[in-house]
Amino acid sequence: MADLENLVIARRLRVPIGDTLVGSNPGRGEVAARQLDAALLSVGFKCSAALLERLSKLRVETVIDLGVRVLAAIRELVGDHVQHNAYFINFPRNVPDTIEFWVDLLSKALLDPVAAARVAQPGPLNLLALPEYGRYQHTYADLLAAHAELIPLAGDRITMLELGGSLKSEARELFVSLAGSEVPLSAEDLAALRTLAAFCADEPERIPVRENRAVINEMRLASHRPLLVDTVTDVLRLACGISGGDVTLDTPTRFRSFRRAERRALMRALDTVVTPAKLGDVPRHSEQWKRLGERLHPHDYPHLWRAAHVFEVARGERKARSFDSRVEAALSDGRTDDAVELLGNAPGALLRRFDHLLRTATSPSAVLDAAEKAATSASGRVLLSLREHLQNRLTPVAGRVFANRRGRAWTTPDTRAPINEDTLSRAVAVLDEEITRRLPDLGKLIVDPEVLDVALPLSGKAVAPGLGMLPRGSLSAVDGELLRFFVYWRQASRRTDYDLSALMLDASYGDPEHVSWTSYRNAFAEYSGDLTDATNGASEFINIRLAQATKPIIIPQVNIFSGEPFDEAAEAFFGFMLRGAEQEGRPFEPRTVRMKSDLRGSGRVALPLVFLRGGDGGWQAKWLHLYLQGHVSFNRVEGNRVTTASQVRAIVERDYLRVRYLVGLLERKNPAGDHTTHIALQAPADLPDGVKVYTPSALHELIPA
Repeated sequence: MADLENLVIARRLRVPIGDTLVGSNPGRGEVAARQLDAALLSVGFKCSAALLERLSKLRVETVIDLGVRVLAAIRELVGDHVQHNAYFINFPRNVPDTIEFWVDLLSKALLDPVAAARVAQPGPLNLLALPEYGRYQHTYADLLAAHAELIPLAGDRITMLELGGSLKSEARELFVSLAGSEVPLSAEDLAALRTLAAFCADEPERIPVRENRAVINEMRLASHRPLLVDTVTDVLRLACGISGGDVTLDTPTRFRSFRRAERRALMRALDTVVTPAKLGDVPRHSEQWKRLGERLHPHDYPHLWRAAHVFEVARGERKARSFDSRVEAALSDGRTDDAVELLGNAPGALLRRFDHLLRTATSPSAVLDAAEKAATSASGRVLLSLREHLQNRLTPVAGRVFANRRGRAWTTPDTRAPINEDTLSRAVAVLDEEITRRLPDLGKLIVDPEVLDVALPLSGKAVAPGLGMLPRGSLSAVDGELLRFFVYWRQASRRTDYDLSALMLDASYGDPEHVSWTSYRNAFAEYSGDLTDATNGASEFINIRLAQATKPIIIPQVNIFSGEPFDEAAEAFFGFMLRGAEQEGRPFEPRTVRMKSDLRGSGRVALPLVFLRGGDGGWQAKWLHLYLQGHVSFNRVEGNRVTTASQVRAIVERDYLRVRYLVGLLERKNPAGDHTTHIALQAPADLPDGVKVYTPSALHELIPA
């Protein structure tokens, strides 16, 4: 139950109280409720009036117990559950010049006989091995004593916690939202869905994403209910899920030994879905099918002969040509018309290849006709993805960027032939009409202007949930005078060194400058000092004085210099804070945190977002969610600045489909209504019953089916 409560609080910013018993002396819980509100305010959160009123009517001990759990969940959400020390105790004041720092460190080492003997060893001097380098030289208490208390300002973040219903009802709403999502979920959301599925019996009527369906099928299999499968790959995903593996099939799974009942259920499910056409999906994952066959023992089920065909195809004993291979063969032979005819049976696939088909077809109008027909059957996510793609075809860009589900990206020059503008306009009109038709009736819309530039979440895979997280391509205002990045990590089993860095570029993405462990400061930025061991956790910071910044593009990044990858560390997260110029305080002040999220992914260099100065002098953040491959070790900002610049530029110059687009369609479709819907960065406090609110964490619910 504790896991469910934490999920509801962190994901929905609602405190599930429901039918918690009222105290025998009403009002006795008021003091404890006010104390909780004050504690939450210190980390930038506050109880709504309805929540405070409900808490004040509970028993004192109930409020205290609930408050401890709520505060723990909120502190973890904002990153305040750990102690953030800094190498330089007075950071951002008194940060030394880089050369002066190394000279002073070397001088101290030479005065120590043991250290001096190490320094005098033959070979190159290893500066990182100097005794005082990379380790805290003071305690966290010393750091607190060296810094004044933060002076609260009106611009500090205040996030409202709302009164929730019962834990059961709140968990069910979150479960239905995730399970019925039209867009693929992140790994963290899939894990949350698995936790919720074990608790919630009710399921949404439609579960469009295959990975979500696999998680639901795990629970159905355990409770001996019918499985939701219609392709052979659905069965493979389920087998991976119950083996503790990857239901996205991105990484191989080591299958466990299945119980007889599980083997029988999986084989029966396979037998019901196998057709000659669906066998064409097997070769794509043939190695995993071979391994699964070793665990399912298909020879024990001679009556399920259709299921046995799957493993024969995987072993190469039976031929099965996939649908995609037939389309590719037609395209490679120059038979675009035949490819279009084939793709007519797969609307989503046709729309995904629309650009290529237009460029190679002898009759673009025939392709447009086929696309118009396909648009009525393809998923809303495919329609929106194509709409975003087409609006970027009219404007030349420096390069194309491709990002996979793990946030790894690469860029390439745009060598595609242009498409006729009239053709593009017709295709865009068809998509707009179909998307509008599918949008729900939201009645009267009240839209927070700050949410209009949030990108539509067409995929959530690369976005780890957290505080203030927005989809890739989103723009958000930066309204502080001091910008401070932070990274925290704690190693699991071996020495691990992460390096926080910032790359600064001019308007043409050239003239690079950086702040990192090799360059502690410049005219407008300071680095908190390098830490090379995180046995008990380590924090690094970079402070940026935005008004004095001489570069309009600032890219924070986290480099793995040595040790554990992001997804193997015991804990790793990144975030940023905004402060007023007169605010001092500790290096880490939770009430000034605007964004915090876990670091993960297979890349060795994390690029969470980029900060851009506009023509009016104001700053904005654009969300990247990228990971560069990097090197096995010794990654530095100087070594990846060309790759970083090219990938960031491709993201910045791309025109993403934003909430503004959907709001325009909704207002045209529903000019008035008898009910109200809010779309905002944060839910307004104490809304009346029946008002639906969409915040960034729920924007996937606006993606039409």
